[in-house]
Amino acid sequence: MASRQSKLQEDTYYRVMRLLQDNPDITQRELATQLGISVGGLNYCLKALMEKGWVKMQNFARSKNKFGYIYVLTPSGIAEKAALTKHFLQRKQEEYDALSQEIEALRAEMKAQAQNPAD
Repeated sequence: MASRQSKLQEDTYYRVMRLLQDNPDITQRELATQLGISVGGLNYCLKALMEKGWVKMQNFARSKNKFGYIYVLTPSGIAEKAALTKHFLQRKQEEYDALSQEIEALRAEMKAQAQNPAD
């Protein structure tokens, strides 16, 4: 079973890669804001993704980024994003199922309490 830290890291990688694929010339500051993390934390994440070979920086003259570069998913990054998407969806479905069960248990408890107010 994966640790909580590794799940968070995987989720962050997935979210970064998804946003980069949709908007490759996004600035680090904008990306960090959308993800709710610090620019330093995002920079660390981007470096890790580049070291893994999943993301690369390319020069792009029309980029809104003042340094004139964009972030691009590599072919292996696209494949990894697909795998991360699958894991992310599975994990979120499991969380949803667990939450649904908890809600149903609470509803049953409230119904029982309403029927037996003396308890």
